Amino acid sequence: MCHPSWGRARAAAQRLSDFARLRRVRDRIDREHARPLDVEALARGADMPAGHLGRLFRLAYGMSPYAYLTARRVERATVLLLHGDLAVDEVRRAVGCPSPAVFAARFTELAGTEPGAYRAAHRTAAEPSRNEEAPAVAPHLA
Repeated sequence: MCHPSWGRARAAAQRLSDFARLRRVRDRIDREHARPLDVEALARGADMPAGHLGRLFRLAYGMSPYAYLTARRVERATVLLLHGDLAVDEVRRAVGCPSPAVFAARFTELAGTEPGAYRAAHRTAAEPSRNEEAPAVAPHLA
């Protein structure tokens, strides 16, 4: 019969192994967010069933793998909208979202406003405003 501490050590080692696999899944999502990814493919890469991956990922990171992927895509889209010259539809494709309706819905859900409105609101707030040039005044030399 095994010593009780061996069982605890084995369980701890399994948790560490699971966490390492979850980190690899999260890192893959971060790297490949613009590519088509699904939970089944992520689970195969982590060598675990999709349901198990979903449960463990939610326990570790507080959201499902799909929700994490969506958050990364929206995060990247906000950067592209503010600092790029791409149209909203081009941003959607650049971050890997196949459907315009889904992109708009998820962006609005996470950013609080539609992509075009987000760009307009944040770009105008970030740009300095100038009313007009100060009048040229000849220097007064006494």
